[in-house]
Amino acid sequence: MFSFNQRTSRILAGLLGLCAALVPVAASAHVKWFAPYIVDAAPAPLTRTLSDPYFWTGIALVLVFFIAARLIERSAAGAATLDAMDRVTDPLWQRLDAFVRIVVAGFFVAIFAVGGIYLTPDLQTPAEWVSWLQLLIAAGIVSRKTMPLSAAGIIFLWVLALRDYEFFHLLDYLALGVAVAGYLVLESSSQPEWRKHRFELLRWGVAIALMWSSLEKFAYPEWFYPLVVEKPFLTFGIPRDMFIPMAGIAEFTMGFGLLATPLIRRLSAIALFVIFNAAVFPFGRIDLIGHALIMAIIVAIAVDHTRELHFWGWIRRSLIGVPLGLASALVIFATAYWGLHAAFFGPDAQTMAELRTEQAEMATHTFSLEHPHGPIASPDMSGDDSGQGGEAPDAGTLTVSEAYEQSMMGMHEEMMEGLRHDDPDVAFVLGMIPHHQGAIDMARIQLVAGSDRTNMALAQHIIAEQQKEIDAMRAWLRQRGIESE
Repeated sequence: MFSFNQRTSRILAGLLGLCAALVPVAASAHVKWFAPYIVDAAPAPLTRTLSDPYFWTGIALVLVFFIAARLIERSAAGAATLDAMDRVTDPLWQRLDAFVRIVVAGFFVAIFAVGGIYLTPDLQTPAEWVSWLQLLIAAGIVSRKTMPLSAAGIIFLWVLALRDYEFFHLLDYLALGVAVAGYLVLESSSQPEWRKHRFELLRWGVAIALMWSSLEKFAYPEWFYPLVVEKPFLTFGIPRDMFIPMAGIAEFTMGFGLLATPLIRRLSAIALFVIFNAAVFPFGRIDLIGHALIMAIIVAIAVDHTRELHFWGWIRRSLIGVPLGLASALVIFATAYWGLHAAFFGPDAQTMAELRTEQAEMATHTFSLEHPHGPIASPDMSGDDSGQGGEAPDAGTLTVSEAYEQSMMGMHEEMMEGLRHDDPDVAFVLGMIPHHQGAIDMARIQLVAGSDRTNMALAQHIIAEQQKEIDAMRAWLRQRGIESE
């Protein structure tokens, strides 16, 4: 017959398994490069998140998981579980530095092969020499003597990206980039006191990156609407407005879990590894490449045998240490995210309505017949969007239907002109640029005139993706001395 402690441990283990099963279901991998994002747009008010019952439901589930895990960890069953994990993972733990170095080098070879990006798929660059620098970074990881040079190259790529992207946007990659570079410096060091922190630095880097990026699901939930439309299976049948905040909670708390006590951090790493791998099939190789470093570090955390907590040992001294740490992390990161956004873009950052108007005014094919490349008038919102039955527009103003038609007419004329070029490769690009621009212009009309949140998010997605491809095609033309309007 079981003793009270044994029975309690079994019950808590069951609760732990249940919570571990629930939390990953509500999570999703961070796939920013698949979603439209306009970082300087005003984030949703923090009060909206704090008044969301699904946010607090997710917090409650996580707290049950953390408390159950701590109870088990403080018992004989917890020590036995960690010992069993050590035995299973010992072969990789003995060769963990080689594993991490191989993956880091392989990552830079992969992005060299992809080309046109700095460090991740959404940090794009037309500079060809950047890819060759990535190859040199990979080569430098082979020897401990040259690893500091590779670390300097990684930091240089991050700084270089500042030319094209706002600092606030790059905070998403600061922790991870610095952590990998720091690992290479510490791993190459001959000082044991320095080297012993190398895996801990990686753990903090990934944890900070995950916690920071998870806040996008609260600040900009509309960024994720196109993903839900295109890949509805991601939600497991959960309503969109329930899934997104709970996914944010899961991502944040599992990121925090990587900094917690040994059992929690290893269970969090295992759950994250399963989630990131599950995202590879629906999103393809781009997701695997973009998340390769994070996945490798998560494996390193899962097999890490160390039991010490150098920076905040107090978190393991009481049962409420982890929940208290989680509450502190939520306050610190939320304050930093919304506060830094206001600091970088001003407290009166654009609202989405203002942004839609500005995007429409930036259109190449505009709604004004008299000024096809100048300031425009918004579509007649009182008119019927079919173009029939509404009042006749004033001079220089079109109904929504007429605006759509005019955008297509402008697209067709420029596309046909481009397709007449003698070089078939150039003709293809000159034809595709106005074709993509036509899609962007239609999306901008939708942002001005539409009201459906799903369509508005899809329109933003089209603008973001089509503009990236236009920029790439124009860069290709410039390399051949051909200018495009």
